[in-house]
Amino acid sequence: MTDNTFIDGFLAACLAGMITGVGGLGIFLKKRYLKSQINQLLNIAAGVMLAASFFSLLVPSMNEIVRHGNDIYVSAFKYALAVFGGVVLIWTLNVLIPHEHNEMGHHGPHFDIKKAWLFVIAITLHKLPEGLAVGVAYGAETIINPISLVIGIAAHNIPEGLTIAISLMAAGTKRWKAAFTAFLIGLVQPLGALLGLGLMNFGYGFIPYGMALAGGTLLFVVINEILPETYGTKDNNKSAAAVFVGFIIMTYLTMVFKD
Repeated sequence: MTDNTFIDGFLAACLAGMITGVGGLGIFLKKRYLKSQINQLLNIAAGVMLAASFFSLLVPSMNEIVRHGNDIYVSAFKYALAVFGGVVLIWTLNVLIPHEHNEMGHHGPHFDIKKAWLFVIAITLHKLPEGLAVGVAYGAETIINPISLVIGIAAHNIPEGLTIAISLMAAGTKRWKAAFTAFLIGLVQPLGALLGLGLMNFGYGFIPYGMALAGGTLLFVVINEILPETYGTKDNNKSAAAVFVGFIIMTYLTMVFKD
């Protein structure tokens, strides 16, 4: 990996992370956001992340492993193990670090500060695998174009930043402090990128497996963290439609930035 690749990957993760702060600024645009509105934004983000994990990481990784593998059975097993390893990595962090899913419906005084910060910690956990994915994508730029993944993660950070700010405001935090906190949380993403870039220095043979691992971390974030927040209400059809919209948008971006 060249120095330019390392710098580009780190800067891309910084930029994508700072977009979380842009999402936090959304609290200045409206006096109140309903839970249904936040859910729709998060579902679009989930669709974007699903497509990003498959088309920018998992599928290219699979193709590369099949192309260079001598034994398809061994290669497939190693690929599946790498994806599972990504899931286990973030699952372990989820178990070890106390956090809580968000139950707020809109701005208001009913959300205590402890629960708000436990939810902010949950969002912070998302930032590490997202940054990891960006770092891995830049480390694998000879195989994929990382731009679409960065755009997808940046777009996904907007509703997350808004949700962080709303949760803190609901617990009584001042508007500007809530927005600034969202910005600071986004800066966790470059830390994950450093990890991803470091992993890709193990050599070309490791690159597709690093991509599979990063894809597994994103899958966990979507399936275990984002979607459970938004499903189980009477608006399931709208939630599903929003996921499909996000998936299609990211599919388009992946094709446009393929080369």
